[in-house]
Amino acid sequence: MPKNKNAEYRFLVLDRCFSDFRHKYTIEDLLEKVNDKLYDANGSKSMIMKRQLRGDLNAIRKMLPDDIYLEAIPYDGKKCYYRYSKPDFSIYQNELSVAEVQNLRSTIEMLGKYRGLPSNGWLEEVISNLEIRFGVKSNAENLVSFGQNEQLKGLEYLSDIIDATINHQPLGIEYISANGKHHLHTLHPYFVKQYNERWYLLGLDEKEERIKNLAFDRIQCIAHSNHTFRKNEFIDFNSYFDNVVGVTVPNEAKLEEFVLRFTPQRFKYVTSKPIHKSQKTINEEDCIISLTLYHTLELEQQIFSFGPDVEVLSPTWFREEFAKKISDCMKKYFPRQNLCIGKDELCSRHQTMEVKL
Repeated sequence: MPKNKNAEYRFLVLDRCFSDFRHKYTIEDLLEKVNDKLYDANGSKSMIMKRQLRGDLNAIRKMLPDDIYLEAIPYDGKKCYYRYSKPDFSIYQNELSVAEVQNLRSTIEMLGKYRGLPSNGWLEEVISNLEIRFGVKSNAENLVSFGQNEQLKGLEYLSDIIDATINHQPLGIEYISANGKHHLHTLHPYFVKQYNERWYLLGLDEKEERIKNLAFDRIQCIAHSNHTFRKNEFIDFNSYFDNVVGVTVPNEAKLEEFVLRFTPQRFKYVTSKPIHKSQKTINEEDCIISLTLYHTLELEQQIFSFGPDVEVLSPTWFREEFAKKISDCMKKYFPRQNLCIGKDELCSRHQTMEVKL
C-alpha cells in the first residue's frame, strides 16, 4: 500500500470504483472521482492529471493476486471502462460489499448531524475516515434533524469515555449524585447510551461489584485507573434495557403490569407512539393499555408527562403513590382549597366566608 497520504486517498477511491459493477467508470470518470476526494481532503493543490491516474492504475495492477485482473472493457465507441474481473473484490479486503457500502451513506448522514458539537473531533475523524475508506459521502443538503442538548454538561468527556470503553481502560471518576453527595468510582466502562438528550455511562463498579449508571452531566472529572480491566461477561446490552423505560435497570425488582386509562385524544397518540415495546391495548373503547416492565423513576416521569390525560388503574400501590404526588402538586397550586379536600360542606362555607370578607 502507498505510504503517501494523497496516494492512499487515490487508491481507496479507485479500489471502490473498480469493485462497483453497478457503474461504468471511464478514465474521465475515475479522474473526476479521485480529484473530488483530494479536493475535499486537501484542496486543489493535491489534484492530479490523467498521467498520474494511469500510473496509479498500473500500480494497482501490480497489487492484484494472480486470479484477479483490472480489465479495460470497450464502451460507447472508443471509450472503455475499468473494473476488477471479480465483483466486490478489494485490495483492502473490505468485509462490506458495494451494496452494503451504499447503505453506509444514510449512517454517515445521520452521524454528520452531530458534527460541530463540543469535543466531537473524534466523531469528525470517524466520519471523514468512513467517507474516504468506503468512497461514500453524506448529502450536503440538511434534510434530517436530531435532538441534541448542546449545552449539556459533561459532553467534553464523551470522546475520552468512548475511547476507554472501546480500549477496555478502567476509569477513576469523581461524581456528584442527584442528592448532591460526592463519590469516587473506579468503573470498568462497558456501554454508553443516550436517553432523553442526556448521555450515560454504564459499567462495573470496582468497589460495589455491580453495574453503575453514571450521567455525564454529574461527572466532575475522569482519569485512567491502574486497575486491571474486568471484561463484561454477564450482560448483553442488546437486551439489557428491554424491560425498562429509560436507562435505569433495578438490581432487585420484578416485572409488573401497569394499567393506564387515557382520554380518547391522548389514546390515539399513545397507540401511534407506544410508551414501551411491551405496550398492549386492553380495551380500545375505554382507551386502556397495559405495560409490563420494571418500575423506574423514568417510567413515572413518562406517565406524569401526560398530565390530566392519563389515569393509573393498577397496580394499587402505584395508583396510590401517583394520587399522593398529584395531591402534593395541588398543595402547591391550591394551598387553601386543598385543606378542604374531602370536606365539601366545610369547604363551601370557608369559600363563602372568604367572599364576604
